Amino acid sequence: MRWALSQKIARDLSFPAERWNGPSQAMDDEARWDTARRLLHDDTVKPENRLAGLLLLLYAQWPAAISRLTIDHIEETDGAVRIRLGVVPVELPATVADLALQQVAVRRSHAVLGRTESPWLFPGGQPGRPISAWAMGERLRKLGIRLAEARSTALFQLATELPAAVLARPLGIDITVAVKWQRAAAGDWGAYAAEVSRRHHDV
Repeated sequence: MRWALSQKIARDLSFPAERWNGPSQAMDDEARWDTARRLLHDDTVKPENRLAGLLLLLYAQWPAAISRLTIDHIEETDGAVRIRLGVVPVELPATVADLALQQVAVRRSHAVLGRTESPWLFPGGQPGRPISAWAMGERLRKLGIRLAEARSTALFQLATELPAAVLARPLGIDITVAVKWQRAAAGDWGAYAAEVSRRHHDV
């Protein structure tokens, strides 16, 4: 809704506030990884749909966030491919990196052939516009992904591995949300800090 207001698509909208008290939905991490493995290796699925699905399953990105990505969000430097989902770019593993570079190449070729300036990584049906969040969500649902459950599972798993401040910056989520996921995951961040400190000393 903030995006719709900023684009002057809607105005004078108000909604009652609703406090989010953290995750409560049942999560199936094994199903999430089964789907992720399929998207990593199934060449019968369109590459752009594989990439979009993996961004949700691995990096907890909502369809609305995925739909707004541009080719400039993908960076290749020194042999590493990174994507900017938040403040800090995330380095992509090899297969996901290949899919990202392939999509960037397709989009740039299309822009040259079509003589358009569209920067969107996932363009929509209207010239110069990205795919809508709804249409992106439909693509992902057709891949068998249950959007809210998959994102919750991804965030829960990531929160068991990373402290809130580290989780929030690369994924582009609010720090207060990250803190709630950290508490839900009950991660031992004191042990994490000690481990990081030990690594530095070892170096």
